Amino acid sequence: MLVFNKKELLRDEIEALKTPKSSVGFVPTMGALHQGHLSLLEKSVAENSITVISIFVNPTQFNNAEDLKKYPKTLEADLEKIKTVSENILVYAPTVDDIYEGNTVSEHFSFDGLEHKMEGKFRPGHFDGVGTVVKKLFEIVQPNHAYFGEKDFQQLQIVKKLVQKQNLPVNIVACPIYREANGLAMSSRNQRLSEEEKNKAGIIYKTLMQAKKMFGTKSAQEVSKWVTNQLKKQNTFELEYFEIASEDNLKTCKRKSKNKNYRAFIAVFVNKIRLIDTISLK
Repeated sequence: MLVFNKKELLRDEIEALKTPKSSVGFVPTMGALHQGHLSLLEKSVAENSITVISIFVNPTQFNNAEDLKKYPKTLEADLEKIKTVSENILVYAPTVDDIYEGNTVSEHFSFDGLEHKMEGKFRPGHFDGVGTVVKKLFEIVQPNHAYFGEKDFQQLQIVKKLVQKQNLPVNIVACPIYREANGLAMSSRNQRLSEEEKNKAGIIYKTLMQAKKMFGTKSAQEVSKWVTNQLKKQNTFELEYFEIASEDNLKTCKRKSKNKNYRAFIAVFVNKIRLIDTISLK
């Protein structure tokens, strides 16, 4: 397994491995890998002749300096996990300077309003940072296919919009959410939870499952009110938002339409650790 800190060396290696028939799969991550990340890698390895994973904690997508400071960085452990998938994966673990070349600022993007909903509303500038780093990584790796998990469903839609608006020749592949035994969505931030907090956080998924069941007969407003009340009963949690929105444009569901697919989105703080989750309401 080869690890690259400089984009020029990574590009040289990819070019050396390429043949006219080869395809490049890419899994962008911020490290602190878990089984969800590894599932993306497994899919890429199965579908492509070359697979690249990036491990880079992108400073421009953090609107909270403390969150950036505390974000887990576990490169050595990550490399061991990557080896369990394949020894032939190329790892790109750059410095901030290698990505941003001394100018660590976000480009400004319009994602047709997707960026102002939910995560964008509560994390100003977040999706400019995401768009900036994803665009830079795509330019470096030049993948045919890029793999993203559905836990960050809004980010997934943002990346698809980025590809569309920037005319980038990349196929975005959406992959299912991986969960802990109690239903908690796997996340790098889970490493910061105590075992007791992790066990209690299983209520997030249970609440989403009940919301899905209720959405069959109740209005979005009634479901939202119920979810808010349920989370208020949990002393450990602070609900930031619960939203039922259309999957395609992420607009809040005011009134259900039969020809639309809806999704529930939630963000919860557990002892100042921010967790998000989502579930299809189909």
